Amino acid sequence: MLAVQASGSFIGLDFTLRTVALGAAVLGVVSGTLGSWAVLRGRSLLGDAISHAALPGIAIAFLLTGQRTPLTLAIGAGASGWLGAMLILGITDRSRVPHDAALGLVLSVFFGVGMVLLTFIQRLPSGTQAGLDTFLFGQAAALLPREVIMMLILGAAAILATVVFWKEFKLLSFDPEFGRSIGLPMRRLDFFLTSLLVVAIVIGLQAVGVVLMSAILVAPAAAARQWSNRLEVIAPLAAVFGAGAGVTGALLSASLPHTPTGPTIVLCAGGIMLVSLFFAPGRGLVANAIRMRRVRRGLRDLGLLEDLFTLARKHADPLHPHRTAVLRAMTSTPETVSPGLRHLEQRGWARRTGPDSWGLTPGGWEAALTRFGPNGDQQPGRNPA
Repeated sequence: MLAVQASGSFIGLDFTLRTVALGAAVLGVVSGTLGSWAVLRGRSLLGDAISHAALPGIAIAFLLTGQRTPLTLAIGAGASGWLGAMLILGITDRSRVPHDAALGLVLSVFFGVGMVLLTFIQRLPSGTQAGLDTFLFGQAAALLPREVIMMLILGAAAILATVVFWKEFKLLSFDPEFGRSIGLPMRRLDFFLTSLLVVAIVIGLQAVGVVLMSAILVAPAAAARQWSNRLEVIAPLAAVFGAGAGVTGALLSASLPHTPTGPTIVLCAGGIMLVSLFFAPGRGLVANAIRMRRVRRGLRDLGLLEDLFTLARKHADPLHPHRTAVLRAMTSTPETVSPGLRHLEQRGWARRTGPDSWGLTPGGWEAALTRFGPNGDQQPGRNPA
């Protein structure tokens, strides 16, 4: 178990925890950056399929070499995951099998083969010492410095490739037909971007495992999508969210007894996603609810202003007051008349002339003329405010 030593208001991190936190941060940055492309292209579950497809490669690499070195297992996982990804793309492109069916087929078959191989390895004399079953759910607490260095090198190479081919990947994600029209090899770019996604998955298998890897790919990118519509903002923000989830998960796992690190990282990523889903200013549920409330209130005010205007045109004096009961009778939602009149009064469009009577103000008359015309036959503008 990782050790955390409290000192005053600061937390002293031992060497193991620093290693795990650094590895989790690297995983979060790489997964957030490359996961953004998968989410924006509608291929979020491709990462899940690739991570499960990597399992037989890990087992085969161990059977062929008898070694559990990070590089050996990473090569095996990468080869198997890449093969699974290419099979998915090939099945989708060359047959009538839909994309989701191809995902499920490759995921289940490769994962089944991997489980059979793991069972076979456990029966070998040296199999019980291999510890390959940790790749199912990850074992971030066991990360070694050499493994973190490998993660850092592979991750940096993948992100650098993303930066170099940024424009091409944008065309692939949003307008592949235009990319083909100007001569770009969109199919090869698709294979290349998928291969980079394989790299992101390979470096995370030790930390969060094949079962949970898709969450660390999708959650930071989906959270970042709630905060912006621009790819130039989404990808870096997803990297920040991923790194934050990784470091926070490592610290929480170290602070809470008997808490696995990998699932805790995934839970932190899920927490960031939930906060973004509810409280992001542009697309969050709370912001949407506030915006819809304002729209409904604006439409209510316009309807009430139109009713007052209709009544006012029946009198020589356009500012003639009218009883609230009449206004309630003119609408299908009479309970909204009183709060609507108070809001019109705040805007300077209506005035109270008695205990139960209201009339337009000069400003309200002008506003009604602008929106509805002198005969009340014009349509109000799109902005209800």
